[in-house]
Amino acid sequence: MGASDGGVPAGRGRLVVVGDVITDVVAVLAGPLAPGSDTAAAIQFTGGGQAANTASWLAAQGVPVTLVGAVGDDAAGRDRVSELTAAGVDCAVARIAGCATGTVIVLAVGDERTMVTERGANVRLRPEHVDAALAQAPDATHLHLSGYALLDADSRPAGLRALAAARERGLTTSVDAASAAPLRAAGAAAFLSWVRDVDLLLVNTDEAAVLAGGLDPVAQGRALVASARRVVVKQGAAGATWVDRTATIAATPARRVAVIDVTGAGDAFAAGLLAAWLAGAPPSAALDRAAGLGGAAVSQVGARPAG
Repeated sequence: MGASDGGVPAGRGRLVVVGDVITDVVAVLAGPLAPGSDTAAAIQFTGGGQAANTASWLAAQGVPVTLVGAVGDDAAGRDRVSELTAAGVDCAVARIAGCATGTVIVLAVGDERTMVTERGANVRLRPEHVDAALAQAPDATHLHLSGYALLDADSRPAGLRALAAARERGLTTSVDAASAAPLRAAGAAAFLSWVRDVDLLLVNTDEAAVLAGGLDPVAQGRALVASARRVVVKQGAAGATWVDRTATIAATPARRVAVIDVTGAGDAFAAGLLAAWLAGAPPSAALDRAAGLGGAAVSQVGARPAG
């Protein structure tokens, strides 16, 4: 199933999401972090990982979804797969012997969050895991890749294979750029070469600045559509902007919600956007759905759908 430059894919089937599965240790701080001292916080252990979060939000919308990733052969890995399966995600998740499941410590205060990451088994994702999962998902029509898989040299072959295998099968593709710091380390030119001609690239304002420079989301989107067919620049409280190669520009303001924890907001946004766009919604409606799920995510603690 291909997508024309200006249109949307013709229908929505199964989505395959490739990338990280993580245990999140989320600390919602009562105030600014006090270096060298104590800061009161509400602490919660929960499932995380950009790909796993997006897959969970897709399943919550009734979208058939397969998650391709890797966990350790440990209790945390079993728990992560079990909770994803219970949420309706089909898990093609490899268990890697002798390797711990990835863990992220999230420090959240207001509308900011800082992450301390040990990717663990996620770096052991391999091209053969991707090929095996796609072979078992003949009804797949779209592949969504978490940028973290590309930004780590160990998992990069799997990320590149995911995009190549999707093209071989005629699937449409999307990539979430993931995080500004590793993007900067990898280099903008390298990353844009890896994602060339994907159907949809999602970036936040920091990632857009790394990849395209400047501050204006429309200008950034126009620069990035030289690499991707469509670009969505997520602007947090300022909403989001869609730019594509037909010069279509759409924007949506953010919804006013009480912010508790912004962890996973971008992952929920991606799930809402993909669910709507792949079902045939125009850019403005897809952005509106995305904003709704992003708003739901920041209104709770943790990166997965509540309940």
